[in-house]
Amino acid sequence: MDTDTPAETAERAAGLVKRMTLEEKCAQLSSLWHGVEADAGEMAPHQSEQTGGAVAAADPLAHGLGQVTRPFGSARVDPAEGAARLAAIQRRVRESSRFGIAAVAHDECLAGFMAYGATIFPTALAWGATFDPALVHAVARRIGDTMRSAGIHQGLAPVLDVVADSRWGRTEETIGEDPYLTGVLGTAYVTGLQDAGLVATVKHFAGYSASHAARNFGPVYLGPRQFTETYLTPFEMAVRLGRAKSVMPSYAANDGVPSHANTRLLTGILREEWGFEGTVVADYFGVNFLNSLHGIAGDRSAAAAAALGAGVDVELPGVDCFGEPLRNAVAEGLVEEKTLDRAVERVLAQKIELGLLDELPEPSGTVDFDPPEARALAAEVARKSVVLLSNDGTLPLAAAPARVALLGPVADDRAAFLGCYSFPNHHMRYDTESGEPYPVVDTGVAVATLADRLAADLPGAAIEHVAGGWVRESTDTEIAAAANAAAAADLAIVAVGDRSSLFGRGTSGEGCDAPDHALPGRQNELLEAVLDSGTPTVVVVVSGRPYALGTAPERAAAIVQAFLPGEEGAAAISGILTGATEPEGRLPVGVPARRDSPPATYLGPQLARRSEVSSVDPTARYPFGHGLTYTEFTWDEPELLSGAETAPDGVVEVAVRVANTGGRRGTEVVQLYLHDPVASTVRPVQRLVGFARLELAPGEAARARFAVPADLAALIGLDGQWTVEAGALELRLGRSAADTAAALAVQVTGERRIEPGTRALETQVTVETAVG
Repeated sequence: MDTDTPAETAERAAGLVKRMTLEEKCAQLSSLWHGVEADAGEMAPHQSEQTGGAVAAADPLAHGLGQVTRPFGSARVDPAEGAARLAAIQRRVRESSRFGIAAVAHDECLAGFMAYGATIFPTALAWGATFDPALVHAVARRIGDTMRSAGIHQGLAPVLDVVADSRWGRTEETIGEDPYLTGVLGTAYVTGLQDAGLVATVKHFAGYSASHAARNFGPVYLGPRQFTETYLTPFEMAVRLGRAKSVMPSYAANDGVPSHANTRLLTGILREEWGFEGTVVADYFGVNFLNSLHGIAGDRSAAAAAALGAGVDVELPGVDCFGEPLRNAVAEGLVEEKTLDRAVERVLAQKIELGLLDELPEPSGTVDFDPPEARALAAEVARKSVVLLSNDGTLPLAAAPARVALLGPVADDRAAFLGCYSFPNHHMRYDTESGEPYPVVDTGVAVATLADRLAADLPGAAIEHVAGGWVRESTDTEIAAAANAAAAADLAIVAVGDRSSLFGRGTSGEGCDAPDHALPGRQNELLEAVLDSGTPTVVVVVSGRPYALGTAPERAAAIVQAFLPGEEGAAAISGILTGATEPEGRLPVGVPARRDSPPATYLGPQLARRSEVSSVDPTARYPFGHGLTYTEFTWDEPELLSGAETAPDGVVEVAVRVANTGGRRGTEVVQLYLHDPVASTVRPVQRLVGFARLELAPGEAARARFAVPADLAALIGLDGQWTVEAGALELRLGRSAADTAAALAVQVTGERRIEPGTRALETQVTVETAVG
């Protein structure tokens, strides 16, 4: 790694650029994607169209290379062989460059390193359910260490999109519906990945998740206030607090301006206001989409000029617009060479920091992508992310029932626990020759099913498994068989949910958007038939988005939600059912009440809630932040430690003591919400501004203390600027967005305009244990 000062690095990069030819400069902004698995299906949007239309260079390494795309994520490769092959590619790249400059090797890491045989962690939505930034940091550090051991320099994660409509297929990749939770946990992931020596790439900048009708790539129609307050905030936190070194623009166009050509976004806000100094890398084919999909550029040269001018530095995944079309754009005067030089200097500065102008280390020869310590960490995240939605006392199972009917398509499906950006599900395919209706999945690592784990964890029970069909299709006969098995059992456990993949190959994941909130296929009919049996029924939902669960909230003995919990997910769920472990998760997204529930999050203003002037009720069945435990907690009256007034640049200190008064160890998540009753613009009824996890044994107590900057009450005023307004505020301490334990009134004594890039972004949280 480089030890130069930032000024020395910048000077060195600028000196290199002055010595480069036009071809060498463009090469540093381009990428190479090869070795893609032939029968894996599309791994990027419009992949076959885009790769078919580009003109391949005779020698793509003739003038050097900017990036190597997905050397492990594109096809199955042995870890040691892959590391050796990447090292060989790097030697060729260095030899092709007059300056001996290696390429940045990037890969995906949304649910672990997306490589065959690598640890498959829970999805980001499961991270959100943990409410545990320290754990998320540890996960990212572990993933980063694995990627560095294989020769990877840049990870395309985390996703900082805030869920607007959970029908969106990429909901599983997000951290949740709240910008503060997304920002805190996303920043923890950024720092963890970068502590391992990688470049973290935050995406998709910005507003991608707010697409019209929750359709992937759909247009976005966000006003400037909502766009800034909700959708930009997590990115600002990751850039300013986490010092993220790379940003990836969104595919979407907001109010008619595609992110890849949005100068105000990529240069004005990101660099000039927030002080970002890293690289902006295009989402795959995003530059040419300015021509082929958005229609704001007449050809590839115009697309290159628009993207480069706006602030895109590197084109991914291959050389397309930033190759010959960009050279032509410079020659024709569409792009000033100083604009090109600006991007090249940024790329080279980052390469210098990564040590890519120095001698690269050779691979060790033995590379373990799934070591025991990584599996243990994956197990911890899975365990802490499982959410107990409801429970009539049936759980935990005090003793193994004599006869258990284990039902549902998810109960014996390993792939159902994995996200779309895990290697197996990313490469999920159908065997067209055999005509088998189920996709082919090779997990590459040991993944137990729920059937496996329950058989081991309930050795005294006779367990009968009846799938009742597949996630996408079931017959009347299959559903009836499951209902009959339930009727003959002492307890029914029905596992329903998703099979995640890409572009319609799955029921969740990129390009797998849903028309409503119904469980995929006929799983809701299966669930109702099992409930009709009269046997006490525990519902287990393993999914990439929240689903409406019919009459289960009223009739099921218990409901457990897991958000694609990874390779150790079955053990985590089984542990919750049997009582070997405690439920600790909280919902990062609300669970809708009905399949036709309208798009809604808890962040809406008063008129977005249930009212007498509309016949449509958007209220969630289980709200953001909800999650039950197997013990009981008592909250004392909260304390306002800093007084009832604060200056507009002050800090408000709040504390609450919580005691575990039940008979089991448990975790309480204290959530702090801000309510602004009167403001110059319409505000959400409340929004999260802090949270604390309290892990307490029976009889233990702790005090959660929050130091809330007044800046967290700031809003985008009528003049378009961040402003803390004078007036009354209310800080609400609660167990969820719908369960407030107490409220404290605070008066802001004056008004303050906040200069761009200076707003305080995070509440400081302290947990004091063993309080008497």
